Formats: sequence, structure tokens, C-alpha cells
Amino acid sequence: MSISTTPTYNLKAVIKETGIAADTLRAWERRYGLPMPERTPGGHRLYSQHDIEIIKWLIAKQGEGLSISRAVDLWNELSASGQDPLPAAPASHLVAISSANLDLIRKQWLDACLLFDEDAAEQVLNQAFATHPLETVCVEVLQRGLHEIGEMWYRAEATVQQEHFTSALAQRRLDALIAAAPPPTRPYSILIGSTPDEQHIFIPLLLTLLLRRRGLKVVYLGANVPMQRFNETLLSVKPHLVILSAQQLQTANKLRETTVYLNANGGRVAYGGRIFNQVPELRKHIPAYFLGQSLTDAIQAVETLITSDISLEGITPVDDQAVKLSTSFIRNRPMIDMYALTETNKIGIPIEFGTIAIQQLGNNLTAALALGNIEALSLEMDWIKGLIRQHNPSVDSLDSFLAAYANSVDIAMGEEGQPISNWLLSQVN
Repeated sequence: MSISTTPTYNLKAVIKETGIAADTLRAWERRYGLPMPERTPGGHRLYSQHDIEIIKWLIAKQGEGLSISRAVDLWNELSASGQDPLPAAPASHLVAISSANLDLIRKQWLDACLLFDEDAAEQVLNQAFATHPLETVCVEVLQRGLHEIGEMWYRAEATVQQEHFTSALAQRRLDALIAAAPPPTRPYSILIGSTPDEQHIFIPLLLTLLLRRRGLKVVYLGANVPMQRFNETLLSVKPHLVILSAQQLQTANKLRETTVYLNANGGRVAYGGRIFNQVPELRKHIPAYFLGQSLTDAIQAVETLITSDISLEGITPVDDQAVKLSTSFIRNRPMIDMYALTETNKIGIPIEFGTIAIQQLGNNLTAALALGNIEALSLEMDWIKGLIRQHNPSVDSLDSFLAAYANSVDIAMGEEGQPISNWLLSQVN
């Protein structure tokens, strides 16, 4: 059955169906003449189903790593040779997939990743981008897929190698999509980067892609960006907004410090990340604009911040007593780590893995105390529990480890450290 060429759909309907940004679609029509919608007597665009399929085809080619100009060239080459670019490839060459079921698509992608089958994983994504809007695939397949495999690691159902392989594939696909995004069409520039020691880059990468698809100039700085590197770029780019990302408790305080630094150097800063969704109380100590709990919220917040002058309210300093306890813990931490390594080795945790667990707990404790919220530390226990379970499942892992660490705090800090050791012991079953 041929695809209808009757002009039927308005711009709003096309955006809803394809997920493309209106500015991007207009830019394609203006620069490449593809698609070419009809116009009503009042000058409004009307698209046919054939136009919509062209847009989906171009988006799918971008998903495969082509730039929009190369995708248009390919369309024109196929059309000029008498081929119809729209029919799908033979089913025998494709992984079977349900275009109506994103949960199934995500499962098929994860199954391929768990088997380290790169070709199958890429085929699943290629078909997903061909049958669903780009942004929907990025969120529902890639983002949620990475979350699911992280949960599998916590439950010892996936190895760290499988998790890293999956993350690398997802990030590589986002890199290709960003490279293929059309040039900016709006007079606003944004810096995006992860704070010092933050290695999780998928969310800032995805936000970079979504904002570029909305016509904004976005300079992505990557993971683990030092404060002075932010400042150098701030002076060079002169952005309308700087966006920082921290997913973990141990990097949340680094985000706070970076925000203070950038504010002092004339930057306007916004931020987001998993830890601020899970512990909303932390936001009151971050002197920047919170972007919200979802990517949709973040995009809307960015649009508001770059076009409006909104005052920052509700920011409070960390309590003096909490600052004092944080300072004391940092001063005594080398001794605590030494005692803790001895104590954890006594309960059967090998030195090499005990060292990593002690470092992680110490980093998170440092951040929680600096932010005046030791309760936030409870959210990071799964990571430590998962690490110990992976390497010594016979040990009553987390309870024994926390008790050993609490004892080390008492030895090193005495009465001054009791708020820390008492809290740690309260987490022991």
C-alpha cells in the first residue's frame, strides 16, 4: 500500500508524531528542501503522511550516525536512482522487534548488551529509532536501560564489565546523535559539564542532545571538570547559563563548591542529578537554580532561565555544628581509614576490596557532613553492599562492614565522632 501524499497534518501533529523540534524541522525545510509541505491560504504548513515518513527516515539515519546533510544527500541519491528510500530492509536481516512496545525494545537491547553482542544491540537501536521518535528512544530505551542494568549490578545479576559495556554503547550513540544535530538557530549559549570526580555522563550528554535539537548552542565539557577549567571556558564562551550535573552524594558537595566558585566569577548556574531528586533537602544548600526531577522539567527550566531574569531564593548555609563535625572528620580520616582497613580485614573482607569500600564510604561521609545531612548517606549504601557482595558473599556484608567502620571512627575521633559512629550503627540490622 502506498503512503498518502495528501496534505493533512499541521505542524503540531507532526511534532507529536515524530518528536522533532519545530525549529529543527523549519531549518531542514529551509536549508535542504526536505520535506516540502503544502501551505494553506493563510500560510500555515500542512504535511502528508509521506512527509512524516520522510522526517522519521531522516531521524533514523541520524540515529545511525549520519549528519543531517549526509542523510539528505543519501535520500536524494536513492530517489535519483529510482529507489524508494522508505521501504524497510528485508525482515530476515533484522532483529524481530515490536514497534509498539518500548519495554520489549529495551529488554532486547539489554539482552544483547549482557551478551556483549554489539551488532545485535545496534540493530535493535536502529530499528527503534526508525519506528519511534528519537527523544523517546533515548529516554525509554537508553536512559531507562542504563538504570535497569545498574540495578542488576546492585543485585549481583550483572557484572561491572556488562554495565560498562552497556554504558559505552549508549554514550557512543549519543555522541553520534549530537554530532549529527543541526547547527544552532537561536542566540543562546549553554555550558554543560559534570562536577569534579563525577564520572556519570549519560544524563548531561542526553541533555546536551535535547537542547541542541531545540536550536541552542551547547558546549559540552565532559566528565570530572575541574573548577578552574569551568572558569576558563566561562570567560571564553560567555554562556547565558552553566549547567552542572552530580548523580552521587560524594560529588554533590563538589557541585556546591563549583557553584560558589562560578557565582563569584559571574556565571549563572543551574544544576540537577539523581541525588538531588532523592534528597530534596540538599537543594537548599546549593546556590544555583534546580532544574527539576526529569529531563522534561530541565528543558522547560532552561527555556525559562535563558529568557527571564529570575531571582534565586531559599538558599541557606550549612549549620555551623555540621561544618565543625565535617572539618574534624576530614582531619581524622587518614587514621580512620587505617583502623578501618585492619578491622574489615579481620571480618574476612580482602584488603584490596576493603580499601575501595572504605574510600567510597569515606568520600560519601565527607560529602554528607559538608552538606549537613548525614541521613543522605543511607542512599549510597547499596553501592557498598553490592561491592562487598560481589567479592565476598559469605560475609554478613554491610552490617559487619559498618560496625567495623563505626568502631574505627570511635578509636580515631573519640567522643567528637559519636554522631557519626552512632548513625552508622543505627544502619546495622
